[in-house]
Amino acid sequence: MFKHIPLLLLCLCSLQLAAQQVSDSTFQYRPTSPRHAKGKGPVVYIDEGHHNFHTLSGRYAPFARVLEADGYQVRAHRGRFNAENLKDVDILVIANALDSSSVGNWVTPTKSAFDASELVTLVSWVMQGGKLFLIADHMPFGGAAGPLAASFGVEYCNCFAMDERQRAVERFNKKQGTLNDTPLTAGIDSIVTFTGSAFALLPDDAIPILRLKQYSLLSPQRAWQFEDDTPIRDGDDFYQLAILPYGSGKLVFSGEAAMFTAQIAGGQPVGMNHPQAGSNAKLLLALMHWLEEK
Repeated sequence: MFKHIPLLLLCLCSLQLAAQQVSDSTFQYRPTSPRHAKGKGPVVYIDEGHHNFHTLSGRYAPFARVLEADGYQVRAHRGRFNAENLKDVDILVIANALDSSSVGNWVTPTKSAFDASELVTLVSWVMQGGKLFLIADHMPFGGAAGPLAASFGVEYCNCFAMDERQRAVERFNKKQGTLNDTPLTAGIDSIVTFTGSAFALLPDDAIPILRLKQYSLLSPQRAWQFEDDTPIRDGDDFYQLAILPYGSGKLVFSGEAAMFTAQIAGGQPVGMNHPQAGSNAKLLLALMHWLEEK
């Protein structure tokens, strides 16, 4: 079993944080040189049509404010995806989507958040130039996004990615090789995340940004309920953030949602508002800039 953290303490703390997780309305981030004039940038839609745990009107409001400060136009996308309602979308953000059967019922097996026609539509849309930012947190979100990610050759693990080092925050940095040195991470020394899931990076042209090291991947039958027989695997060779060119389009895959928003959980800052997450908003905008580029 997960030997480094007392099981009961892990479960109780995690349940408390999940129950009290709300958007931090006080968080603000102002880029030094906004990429676009106010309201003149690409149109970014945040999915609200798939029982999303994070939405524009809820826990991803701080995500939207960071983008708007950089000139992006941010709107909510409601309903199922089809070719018609995607035609005016420059960048689509899907954060923690769920099937209706998983709402308030975070157990396995986890059904896809997207039906078969949506999977075909989204793959075609990206292939023809669409830009997709797919975020799938810890179980059950990795499972709900799994079929969509697999359509692009990326394998999500429907799990909890647990840091074995018991650090106060989960920090990825270039010195340890867990934060990849790419043009997107120029001027960024470390990124902080908050649990999440993991994925295996299969396409040859995918570029990892955050690589798991000294992590265990736990796959419970019910979220946050870890037993002695809970399946566990080594997290090495798994990732929590990556980019992928695909046809004429592009994708960002994230296995963690909180790092790109600002929340209060259990009375504590969780996300871009955390004192040690000073570069998270900068990375978010670097990813958005990469997505919008031709």
